[in-house]
This record gives sequence, C-alpha cells and structure tokens, in this order.
Amino acid sequence: MLCFLRGMAFVPFLLVTWSSAAFIISYVVAVLSGHVNPFLPYISDTGTTPPESGIFGFMINFSAFLGAATMYTRYKIVEKQNETCYFSTPVFNLVSLVLGLVGCIGMGIVANFQELAVPVVHDGGALLAFVCGVVYTLLQSIISYKSCPQWNSLTTCHVRMAISAVSCAAVVPMIACASLISITKLEWNPKEKDYVYHVVSAICEWTVAFGFIFYFLTFIQDFQSVTLRISTEINDDI
Repeated sequence: MLCFLRGMAFVPFLLVTWSSAAFIISYVVAVLSGHVNPFLPYISDTGTTPPESGIFGFMINFSAFLGAATMYTRYKIVEKQNETCYFSTPVFNLVSLVLGLVGCIGMGIVANFQELAVPVVHDGGALLAFVCGVVYTLLQSIISYKSCPQWNSLTTCHVRMAISAVSCAAVVPMIACASLISITKLEWNPKEKDYVYHVVSAICEWTVAFGFIFYFLTFIQDFQSVTLRISTEINDDI
C-alpha cells in the first residue's frame, strides 16, 4: 500500500502536494501572463493580478486549512505519545499548536488581501505566517528530540532540525531586506537601488516556504499509525 494511504498520512501528504501546486501553478500563470519577471518574484507577486490571484487565493486558503488540520493531528499524536511515555511538558506541545494555528491564520490573510491592494494587512499576515511557522517547526523539532528514540528516529530528528535551522536562518534576512525596500511593485530592474534587497528577500522567502513543505513531509511516517474516529451521540432529552 502507498505510504500516504495508511492511517492519517494523507493529511500531510495532501498539504505538501497542494501547497507545492499552489506556488508552482500561480508562478507559471503569472509568468505566462507577463505579470511578473520569471527571475525571483515574491511568492505574493504571483498571486496579485487576475487570473492568478483567484488561483492563488483559493489554493492558499485550502492550504491554510490543511495546515491547521495537520498541526492539530500532530498535537493529538504528541499528546497521546506523552501520555504513554512522558517525555515533555504538555504546555510545550500546546504552545507549538497555538503558534502553528496563528501562522495558518496569517496564510489566510495573505491569500485574501493582495499585496498591492492592502499592503499593510498583507504584509502583517505574511509576517505572522512566516515567523509563527518557523517557530512552530523549531518547537516540533525539539519535541522530536525529546521523544527520541521511542517515537522518532534520530535521523528524522536531525532532518527536522536541519530544516528548522535553515528556515530560521532565512527568515531573518527575508524580513530585514523586505523592510528596507521603499516601494511595493511587481516588476524590478537590476539597476534600481532596492533590487539587491528584493533578490535577497525573495530567495529567503522561497527558501522558508519550501522549508515548511519539506518539514511537513517528515510527518507522513508519524501519521501512518494514526486512525481518526468520529463519534455521534444523540441526546433523547432534547
């Protein structure tokens, strides 16, 4: 049986494939439509102008939902593992979940408020998504080490921490360089004064975004042993 069809593994698998498709499809449509330069646009640049804005908004909204579902399932998995064999304070896992969900809200804001229409709101959502997302991966990596070797292999822990470290290293220059750019625009000329800041910030943004995707890919094995049950009860007294 395919690994992503076992247990709840389809949830992170769908998140990874759907989010990757969202970035790639929006980019291709934006470039073919002549709305952005093919060389290192911001992710949001590829979802600003119709028709790609509709594709980007719809797909990123669903990615935010899948992200929240994945994070909540991961929270329940760690909670159950911790009850079986205590390895970390439950608050640590809860804080990780809350930050992750706030990041998903940030994704929703990014999807629904285009950067040229309402840049302050859009940038605020992006900041929430990236910062909270990076901290989430870092906390989950620490949890993975604490639950090793019973619930995670050392290799998985190293991979998760490596992705978290790269994302942490990329998010700082991403924010710093973006804050130095004096104007929000879709097309850039290499001779413009802020062009270098744009390139560095865009590289870091794509790095962090795909860092999240690869990180959630490591959850597939953990989710294979999880079963979701929905119980319905009807109260006759009502």
